[in-house]
Amino acid sequence: MAYRIFIVDDEPALQNMVKEILTQAGYEVDAALSCAQAMERFPTAAPDAVLLDVMLPDGDGFSLFGKLREIRDVPVLFLSARDEDEARLRGLGLGADDYITKPFLPQELLLRLRAVLRRVYRETSGLSSLADVKIDWGKSTIYRNGSEVSLTAKEFALLKKLWEARGNIVTIDALCAALWDGPLVGYENTLMVHIRRLREKIEADPSHPKFLLTVRGLGYRLKREERQ
Repeated sequence: MAYRIFIVDDEPALQNMVKEILTQAGYEVDAALSCAQAMERFPTAAPDAVLLDVMLPDGDGFSLFGKLREIRDVPVLFLSARDEDEARLRGLGLGADDYITKPFLPQELLLRLRAVLRRVYRETSGLSSLADVKIDWGKSTIYRNGSEVSLTAKEFALLKKLWEARGNIVTIDALCAALWDGPLVGYENTLMVHIRRLREKIEADPSHPKFLLTVRGLGYRLKREERQ
């Protein structure tokens, strides 16, 4: 079955170009030209990934990102003419999966989209490795040093969110949104408890973590590198 991609961009010419690129590559495509149109179409489109412009006529992609993620937790790649480091870091810090600067080559778009889809939908459906730790996503289980440890539902959701964005910072707000519905005020301390318990399951020394790292003032980051 083909992956469904949802494009949100207010430039009709660019949107049509991206549609053609994706359709020829075998994807199913739906699109919106504004925040309002995106909110209307997104629930029924039920996409597997979103290509999201930062600058939109009735808002910005950063704000829309959070609203879309509340409806459906899918990978998001920002598309933007803005290549400032601050904008890029903000997008990735929110938990986006990639940030592509316009103009881009068609092959670059396809390669980066495929990489995100492969990472999210293949690596979170079977076994993944984090150094000597094995993660069985289907069983919600961790294997380390010959021991099998089950993850709670919150620990699983937390690890999955960090894994999908590994190498990048995931903000506290983005992690709280992945774990709880509704207003996020007051959840930060509870999130810290879940982080500590998850570290106890994946880290050899939870007090001096090597993989699940705190980024002070921003959030957390799961290291991409593996020990050899």
